[in-house]
Amino acid sequence: MPEETVTLYRPTGPKELELVKQSGFRAWPPRLPGPPIFYPVTNEGFALEIAKKWNVPESGSGFVTRFQVRKSSMDRYEVQTVGGANHTEWWIPADDHEELNENIVGTIEVIHEFDA
Repeated sequence: MPEETVTLYRPTGPKELELVKQSGFRAWPPRLPGPPIFYPVTNEGFALEIAKKWNVPESGSGFVTRFQVRKSSMDRYEVQTVGGANHTEWWIPADDHEELNENIVGTIEVIHEFDA
């Protein structure tokens, strides 16, 4: 029986996406100094909103990615609500980042692209 997975979405800018591409679309780069949390979101709508409202103005383009992670590795994290009802995300500590990458099933796929 196939292992159960959870679908995660990540809005991202071109610099982070280039690092994902360099991994063969199999891993997220280590967290930059500053944010101690990697925060993929739970739904495509919220990821679209962030990509359009934050990534495009910040870097001239924005992307929405989708990837699958083993459910067993995500079960220890609670979904956080950070605004409206659909503004939900996981808060994964930077120290757990490598473990998250090890539990990605398949590849990270770009499902939307936006330019300024």
